[in-house]
Amino acid sequence: MLSRLAGVVVPVFGHLKVTTETGAPPSAGSIIIANHTSLSDPAIVLAALRRLGTEPIVLAAAGLWRIPLLGRVLTREGNIPVHRHDPRAAQALEDAQAALAAGRSVLLYPEGGLPHRKGTCEAPPRALHPGLFHLARSTGAQVVPLGQAGARALASGSPVEQLVRLVTAPLCRPELHVHVGAPLFLGSEQGQALALARRALTRAWYVAARQLGEPVPVAS
Repeated sequence: MLSRLAGVVVPVFGHLKVTTETGAPPSAGSIIIANHTSLSDPAIVLAALRRLGTEPIVLAAAGLWRIPLLGRVLTREGNIPVHRHDPRAAQALEDAQAALAAGRSVLLYPEGGLPHRKGTCEAPPRALHPGLFHLARSTGAQVVPLGQAGARALASGSPVEQLVRLVTAPLCRPELHVHVGAPLFLGSEQGQALALARRALTRAWYVAARQLGEPVPVAS
């Protein structure tokens, strides 16, 4: 239901374009990693993946499960709460492993929380948390980098600024772009594996960000 809802709502608030490096959607049983810049980007990512015929299980902050109705929907659809800095954090990894073993793709945000910066400008992905490495190594699943850009035009800044942006978005419909990169397999050394994944995610973000027509840092 969340993917269907995102597919309907996101085009109302912005002009979404989706591209892929391989010309094909992520294979079933993939670990999809996305850069995290705004409260709005999960909906944008789900809408983009739905266009490609993919409806993943999502690993998301456990606090979302405390929101009435949303928490019930998240649970019913099999999405996985992530309890950061909590003994229950390991359960998220086990649940993700089970989902991948069942042939479901899993979407996660390996940077963790949102960036602490102002404005709507784009910036490259930050350092990745080791949970991605442990999940990929324990399952052997391929990792698919997904870069998104434009989400901060819908929701960023103070609560008042976010409200203003959301209210005015249907009128100006800002450009939103999602680019799905080529899949890769991470190695057995954590530092090298996370560096590889970050480079791939940065390249996918760069392709998306360039579509906005704004200057962005050169991707490495």
